[in-house]
Amino acid sequence: MDEIIYSYTRKQAIADGFQIDVTEAAREAGIRFPVFITRGVFENYVAVPPDVSGQDEAGRLWDIVWMLRFAIRKAAQGQNRLPFALYIRNDNHRPKLVKLIAVCSARDMDNTQQTITVMLPDED
Repeated sequence: MDEIIYSYTRKQAIADGFQIDVTEAAREAGIRFPVFITRGVFENYVAVPPDVSGQDEAGRLWDIVWMLRFAIRKAAQGQNRLPFALYIRNDNHRPKLVKLIAVCSARDMDNTQQTITVMLPDED
């Protein structure tokens, strides 16, 4: 077995701001597992860009977890990597289709509780 030289835990990623716990919003959408989003998802699709009207972070986060819920319902049993998409408006024009990836895995190295992490496609 290979020796682990360095590990970066989810707890460290949350403390460093690289992952955000959105479990409460996910539970409201009917998702039973803890859910985290990456900083990239937050900055690109939850945070409202300056001068964009009619948008708020709570609504944008809701859209992500709601569409995640539908993707989970359609997923094949045992699937642990789940692509899904939704429309997000980052300007005052038309919404654009964005693609995200949800990965189901252990919460951390020392905690096998299953969790879902939503990330940008290039963060995987």
